[in-house]
Amino acid sequence: MANILLAVTGSISAYKAADLTSQLTKLGHQVKILMTPAATAFITPLTLQVLSKQAVLVEVMTEDDPKQIQHIDLGKEADLFLVAPASANTIAKLAIGLADNMVTSTALALPQGTKKILAPAMNTKMLEHPATQRNLKLLQDYGYQIIQPRYATLACGDQGAGALASIETILTTIQESLS
Repeated sequence: MANILLAVTGSISAYKAADLTSQLTKLGHQVKILMTPAATAFITPLTLQVLSKQAVLVEVMTEDDPKQIQHIDLGKEADLFLVAPASANTIAKLAIGLADNMVTSTALALPQGTKKILAPAMNTKMLEHPATQRNLKLLQDYGYQIIQPRYATLACGDQGAGALASIETILTTIQESLS
């Protein structure tokens, strides 16, 4: 099965990373989880560590093994880099190549052939903003496959596009990408 890097960012949908991690491990994939500091406000690293049976990495400047540079070495081992949920903030950072956390540093260091999938989740107005749309287009040009968010009642009460795609849709996209 595949080595999957799951990057979890600061969105209310971050709690769905627990189900996604559980489903991926049940399918036999090895799931290593990276989190932005903002993601830890929505779901604890411990939850994802228990489900993945792997250490969850948040701090890019913490190196437990002096023989390894984690954000470089992780990419070398990955078959797939998945950002789910992908916040507007992380999408913007990825689009301009900003590497200020474990997720964005690892993304920038990925080998060229690594498959990359991004599942946005945010308020409709944020998703539809021209800057976000430009950033998503740039990421597609960089080789990211974008899973379109769902239309739903969002956490803020607004109705519109921006809800994280269903776990089933994400899993299907992963399986198609890996086959």
